[in-house]
Amino acid sequence: MLTTALIFAALAALVHVYIFVLESLRWTAPATRKTFGTTAAEAESTKDLAFNQGFYNLFLAVVAVAGIIAAASGHHGVGAALVLAGAGSMLAAGLVLLISSPSKAKAALVQAAFPLLAVVFAVVWLISGH
Repeated sequence: MLTTALIFAALAALVHVYIFVLESLRWTAPATRKTFGTTAAEAESTKDLAFNQGFYNLFLAVVAVAGIIAAASGHHGVGAALVLAGAGSMLAAGLVLLISSPSKAKAALVQAAFPLLAVVFAVVWLISGH
């Protein structure tokens, strides 16, 4: 179960690194504006906010990756805790997006699906007594 949790945590981290790239590095690019449904003027006026938000996504990915590395190094409890912190925060952010902007349900599901599976498998692993 832990291996499955780590795989889904890695996939979640990859998605969040991709979101970081879009928000922090490519926010005003036409393809990114299309993805987020913003105009050039909206993207320009929200560039600083998006830059900051992108780093939140990157930091969540870093926490999940640290958990993967810890677990792969034999520190299973520490790894599971870090995966739960990183993926759990990703999942919570996806739920906030879904609740606050139901029109962005597809984006919320992309953001939350892998973290949800990582959390479920990590919790099952912890409950099963490893």
